[in-house]
Amino acid sequence: MKYYLIAGEASGDLHASNLMKALKKIDPRAEFRYWGGSRMEEVEGQLVQHYREVSFMGFWEVARNIVALVRHLRRCKQDIKAWQPDVVIPVDFPGFNLRITKFVARLGIPVCYYISPQLWAWKSSRVRLIRRYVQRMICILPFEVEFYRKHGIEVDFVGHPLLDSLKSADARPSQQEDRPVVALLPGSRRQEVAATLPVMISVASHFPDYQFVICGVSAIERSVYDRIMAGSDIRLVVDRTEQILSQAHAALITSGTATLQAALLDVPQVVCYKGGALSYFIGRRLVRVKYIALVNLLMDKKVVDELIQNDLTRNNIISALTKVLAGPAKQAMLGDYTQLRQKLGKAGASHRAAQIVYDVAAEHSSGRS
Repeated sequence: MKYYLIAGEASGDLHASNLMKALKKIDPRAEFRYWGGSRMEEVEGQLVQHYREVSFMGFWEVARNIVALVRHLRRCKQDIKAWQPDVVIPVDFPGFNLRITKFVARLGIPVCYYISPQLWAWKSSRVRLIRRYVQRMICILPFEVEFYRKHGIEVDFVGHPLLDSLKSADARPSQQEDRPVVALLPGSRRQEVAATLPVMISVASHFPDYQFVICGVSAIERSVYDRIMAGSDIRLVVDRTEQILSQAHAALITSGTATLQAALLDVPQVVCYKGGALSYFIGRRLVRVKYIALVNLLMDKKVVDELIQNDLTRNNIISALTKVLAGPAKQAMLGDYTQLRQKLGKAGASHRAAQIVYDVAAEHSSGRS
């Protein structure tokens, strides 16, 4: 059968690739076409568009690129209509995917939305689009179940796919094994890296007993990192985030899936986030959650420090990082990580999600034949 996936950032690329692997086990004749990244390409199928061309962060950034986004939306719709898949699988990325979802449903093609958009944080009015156009909503966070059921939508909770994908690295990703690693994860978008990496790098000189390693992504040009790293001896390692985190003593992380990734690997962390001034101003008035870090949201308390916007300073990072490198704050965080793992369900999320997608696709395929 034919599966069309749409992922718009690095975490979506990761989760979609694991879903594709699981689908291949259930459906050995599976055909894939997708918008995504290099992880999905490594599985198989046809990459139509890399997510680096459609991933913009913030209200102002989206507005500035609206013409390009409209062009990408049109291209995606035309490609789906021409290929006629048995199912379309949007992976998070709501600004793009909810528009595609509406179009696809009107073509009579079923939609299995994998990894819910954060409608519970803002724009809950969009839930009506889910109710009307999505055949199956597949969630990976436990509190999303209550949100959707409250709105009269049946939801499938499969657990978190990171429980399947994380594994220990074989060796310390370092050329200086005498010093422990502090991992820097500045994000998967150019805007994130430009905003957070300079201040992350600035604290390295305060911790001479540690080596700082930047976890880069190949979706961002090397020149973006090189400009920020100029004059620094900090190393950049590309597309090895999991391996570096698994050996790190602590991490500075831009908010996102990586915060949960670090928690599942028992890495003490400080969350660092800074967006454009206008986008942040608008976002603060629309977002209705107490925290931005997934770890804190899931635990419904402050497990990890969040240094956001004007609080993201060199002195604040030094203070927060010092606390979690050793001592009571580190031990308390690791204890909370243990409770967090219990909340996330059992391993096997990708397989459970794949079975749901396959069943929907099979029903649609049989109806067409």
